[in-house]
Amino acid sequence: MAKVESLETQQGPRRGRGRRVTTQLAEINVVPLVDVMLVLLIIFMVATPMMQRGVDVSLPVARRAAPLVSERLFVTVPLSYRKSRIVYIDDDPIRVDILEERVRQALLNKTGKEVFLRGDGGVQLQDLLEVMDRLKNGGVEKVGIVAKMPGER
Repeated sequence: MAKVESLETQQGPRRGRGRRVTTQLAEINVVPLVDVMLVLLIIFMVATPMMQRGVDVSLPVARRAAPLVSERLFVTVPLSYRKSRIVYIDDDPIRVDILEERVRQALLNKTGKEVFLRGDGGVQLQDLLEVMDRLKNGGVEKVGIVAKMPGER
């Protein structure tokens, strides 16, 4: 709002032209705003890589992959896993509670600590991740997820 001042306050008791109207401009000081934004940008740039976390999974290449030389260990999660809590190491049914110990025993004499995880198409991702966590706790270094090639039965 415009401010009305009398000349008496500005020039003393002398009378002159009368009242003068002055306007005050409200300006945003941009320099501190830019400084704050740059500091926030640097903080987020440093903090973002620390917040990224995931499950380490080595997925096999579907085409032109070299055949595996080592003996394969397959863990299969059937569709009935949610009710029965049973997975299969190769063809042996194992309760998920003792999966870690059985995987440790199976990998004891092997040089490569890798397991191939097969899951039914209807199994939920949460169930597969739970089995993966148990495999990692059992000493597995790499978990490969097995998928079918297009047209394969």
